[in-house]
Amino acid sequence: MGSDRSATLQTLAAFLGVFGLQAVGGLVGLGTAWFALSLPLDARPWTVLLSTYAHAGAAHLAANVLGLLLVGPLVERGTSRARFHAFFAGSGALAGLSEVLVAGLTGPSPAVLGGSGAVFALLGYALVGNRVVGRVFDRVEIDRSLTLGLFVAVAAVLTVVTAAPGLALVAHFTGLLVGLLAGRRRLLRT
Repeated sequence: MGSDRSATLQTLAAFLGVFGLQAVGGLVGLGTAWFALSLPLDARPWTVLLSTYAHAGAAHLAANVLGLLLVGPLVERGTSRARFHAFFAGSGALAGLSEVLVAGLTGPSPAVLGGSGAVFALLGYALVGNRVVGRVFDRVEIDRSLTLGLFVAVAAVLTVVTAAPGLALVAHFTGLLVGLLAGRRRLLRT
């Protein structure tokens, strides 16, 4: 897994680079708001993407790095670097957006940082987009609505099992569901 070829290690480098920018930004008074996704979206539109690579602290970064290193290599083996990065960025942005929009319906919307929604999307993809599960889906006819219901249930259970105070549960659920659906369609396969 050479860093010049590994999308996982390139993503890790992006995590570290943005974390470094956050540290420098903190020294010059930029603060977390320049990196965190929050409402209104048009106030800092760059955070839709940037927040996926930003983190609230070293422990938060370490947790997402661990998740990335566990599932990233499994997904990157069957896809191109461009598809991996597009999927990671897109699923992370969608997960972050879902977190702030759903939370905004019930009260003040939080500021969202971190790649966990995208890491959960990679996990979902790895669970369903692999050859073994793909063969099962190819051999067994399952109604689309039943498949969707099953994926929603799996995403909900895994989100609850991994829940802890302060985590972006809507983002985790969204990322996992996106990954499961993308894996079923094998969208990243080259």
